Amino acid sequence: MKLKQLVVAGLLLSSASLAHADTQSDFVVEDIKIEGLQRVALGAALTYLPVQVGDQMNSFRIAQLIRSLYGSTHFESIEILRDGNVLVVKVKERPTISNIIFEGNDDIKDEQLQESLEGSNIRVGEPLDKTVLTSIENGLKDFFYSIGKYNADVSAIITPLPRNRVELKLLFEEGESAEIRQINIVGNEVFSDAELLQLMELQFDTPWWDFLSETRYQKQTLTGDMETLRSHYMDRGYLRYDVESTQVSMTPEKDGIYVTLNVNEGEQYTISGVEVIGDLLGFEEYINSVMPLREGELYNQAEVTYTEEFIAKYFGRFGYAYPTVTTIPEINDEDKTVKLTLSVDPGKRIYVRRINFEGNSVTADEVLRQNVSQMEGAWLSEGLLESSKNSLSRLTYMEEVDFETVRLPGEEDKVDVNFSVKEQPSGSFNAGIGYGDRTKLSLQAGIQQDNFLGTGKRLAFNVSTVSYQRSVRLSYTDPFFTIDGISLGGSLSYSEFDAGSANLIRYNSKSYTVGVNAGYPINEFNRINFGLSFSDVELSRQNSYEQTDRFYNQFIDEDNPDAPIDYQTWLASVTWSRSTLNRGIFPTAGSSQSASFSVTTPNSDVNYFKMIWDSKFYFPLTRDQRWSVLARFRAGYGNGYGDINGNEQILPFTQNFTAGGSDTLRGFENNTVGPRGIQRIPQSITGPDGDRIFLGPESDQLRISRQSLGGNAMALGGVELIVPTPFVEEEMDNSVRTSLFLDVGNVWDTEFEYSDFRDLEVISTENALADYSDYSRYRASAGLSVQWLSPMGPMVFSFSRAIQDRVGDDVKFFSFNIGQTF
Repeated sequence: MKLKQLVVAGLLLSSASLAHADTQSDFVVEDIKIEGLQRVALGAALTYLPVQVGDQMNSFRIAQLIRSLYGSTHFESIEILRDGNVLVVKVKERPTISNIIFEGNDDIKDEQLQESLEGSNIRVGEPLDKTVLTSIENGLKDFFYSIGKYNADVSAIITPLPRNRVELKLLFEEGESAEIRQINIVGNEVFSDAELLQLMELQFDTPWWDFLSETRYQKQTLTGDMETLRSHYMDRGYLRYDVESTQVSMTPEKDGIYVTLNVNEGEQYTISGVEVIGDLLGFEEYINSVMPLREGELYNQAEVTYTEEFIAKYFGRFGYAYPTVTTIPEINDEDKTVKLTLSVDPGKRIYVRRINFEGNSVTADEVLRQNVSQMEGAWLSEGLLESSKNSLSRLTYMEEVDFETVRLPGEEDKVDVNFSVKEQPSGSFNAGIGYGDRTKLSLQAGIQQDNFLGTGKRLAFNVSTVSYQRSVRLSYTDPFFTIDGISLGGSLSYSEFDAGSANLIRYNSKSYTVGVNAGYPINEFNRINFGLSFSDVELSRQNSYEQTDRFYNQFIDEDNPDAPIDYQTWLASVTWSRSTLNRGIFPTAGSSQSASFSVTTPNSDVNYFKMIWDSKFYFPLTRDQRWSVLARFRAGYGNGYGDINGNEQILPFTQNFTAGGSDTLRGFENNTVGPRGIQRIPQSITGPDGDRIFLGPESDQLRISRQSLGGNAMALGGVELIVPTPFVEEEMDNSVRTSLFLDVGNVWDTEFEYSDFRDLEVISTENALADYSDYSRYRASAGLSVQWLSPMGPMVFSFSRAIQDRVGDDVKFFSFNIGQTF
């Protein structure tokens, strides 16, 4: 800045002397000419002149004119001349920046550099003020010094171009960072050097394999480490702890740093008393009952801070959004005690004047307001605002949600609440082609929107065909059918399913279903949904199995046993769901649980019920929640009830649970985990007369299918460590997720009687007989999963290894599913 002032002062003096030489005496201006203009319009240049025709010119007016022209930032040099009574102003415009290039910068991103330059008004298309380049160079050098790069250099190179343009290049020579050679802590007696150094982020002399340690010297990191040490002592009663001095020395080659901290630990202090004063609004008893600070305990700075924040948040629940909570310590150095007085000033109760939304280019404000529990005109509640933020974040068409409160000028008790949202695609009209390791080639077309026309209503119409299924489905849901949040929806679908191509026992089915559903919100987190659907199912049997024949035999036509069977059902369902997840897509904190019960009505052709429990818990490990643990569990059970026409009802095998694949047990082929189909083959001999004589059931042989039949019970669980995706920016966390997982689970048949088959000979070479009623025959796998919500559609890649499998299981190392829209 000083250099800039000197340059300007020199130019002013030189210009002033020229003016004096050419204008020896005062004169009245009869005309004004400006010479040298190229990009600046004449009209614009005249507006910068504090002189008009008819004005008296003198040395003061000349100096004033020069200052005004330089202040416009358009001119590099100015010369004032007199031609008779004509004032002549000769200017040389500053060159215009045509291009800005950064070269050699690794520690500073181009975006950060560009933002820094724009702060100094250096951008493409603007005049170049060369006087600020030196300060920019020095500022960048200071940054490199702060991260330990003491040999760094920054040079600004200006290359002239035609038409008074220039190219600005910032050339960086960052050099190597200075490594910390040693950190010495002097004066500590209570805690050893090893204990204190373990707390610090800066490290030295680390083993080669500890690549996460920070051995580069960084001034800001050292400041943070000093604060960490202070907190460590203050949280353990050392109220007088202090860092008396800090020495940072450098090797002559500027490649090594030695850090010395001189500390004074002091003595431990205990709390002699705690008093809360001020206007507590009648909450004295509650605040004192939950107060973590107690007389006789060691002083703990963390608990003091927590207490202040707790009281402030508690008052915030009742509209006192800006309370002041101050802890006043009275230290007695003689007996090493401290009395704590917490002074509370709740301030005024704050009311919300207006709630505003920005960033929602698609979603209507009305839809967002439906998910906001804070009301206009009511007092401001931090709890309700956080609750509203979470509700908005759980919408699948919201990527980011934040809010701020803005105090109104002249209004001490009123604020506006501004919600800023970032939307993400919630579906689209599409036609597509995809390929998956389970679905093989797939085609699809339709429209699917969770936020149809910005109304928040969900609409889906899809037609798809994959290797094992062709289907068409239309569904519609209005999540706010009433102002109270009652939802109403319906669906209509038709499907043709080839089970053999889906790794299941061979059968074909055709079905159509029509249903309605309604939901009722219990509170912010809990909801109950009711549904009723009608289905018509046609089944074609291709193979006969012991477990399926019992179901087929209820409907078989004895005159045409190979004909397809047909049955109809009315299915009623109720589902309770709870969600405290922080996001609808790729959550990192909170939990979700759901329990559903569905049962066919007695007038249906088959009577059965199913129960499913599903839960997920996310535990963030870091403050930014980029590291998180997911624990999940899913269980289900189904069976028949009663009897129809003398037939005891069982769960239709088409309703069996299956497992294996990317959404259940990775590392196993889709739908292959669970009971296999059993074919019982009677044996016979040829009698003396040549007739076949069938032997008894004890001589039957078994053939076990390679394909799974599924089961009426399941239990699936897993743990995932969600980690930052390598080489992907943090801003992409909402669309890319990487996790290390452990999957465990099993599917079994509680109705299977192993004793009926265990003594029979198995002739199948495809599989072996097992006790399919044994729930303990679990499978397990571990691996790496990457999920990407790409513009082309969702992509899931899994690398897994089975660590517990069973005979006949189809294990796999890699699985993927890719969809593409165009």
